[in-house]
Amino acid sequence: MNTDTLAGSTTDVGGKLKEGLGKAFGDDTLRTEGKADQAEGTIQKTYGEARDVVEGSIRPVMDYARQFMRERPFTAAAVGGVLGIAIINSLRGK
Repeated sequence: MNTDTLAGSTTDVGGKLKEGLGKAFGDDTLRTEGKADQAEGTIQKTYGEARDVVEGSIRPVMDYARQFMRERPFTAAAVGGVLGIAIINSLRGK
C-alpha cells in the first residue's frame, strides 16, 4: 500500500460521508460533491494499486540489472552500446 492508495481510500470515505450528509440534510450540492469525491478517491486508489503491481513486477528486474552491472561492468557497457546502436539504426530506418 502506498500513499496514493491510502489517500484514495480516505477521499472515497470522505465522499461517502459528504453524500450521506447531503442526503440527510437534503442538500443536493453536498451530495454531488460527495459523489465527485468518491469518484476521485476510486481513481486515485486504483492508480495506487496499479503502481504497486508495476513496482512489484519491475523491482526484481531492476535489482537483477544492477547486480549484473556491478558484477560485469564491461559486459554491461558493451550490451548498452549494442542496444544503443540498434535503437539508433531502427530510428534511422535501417
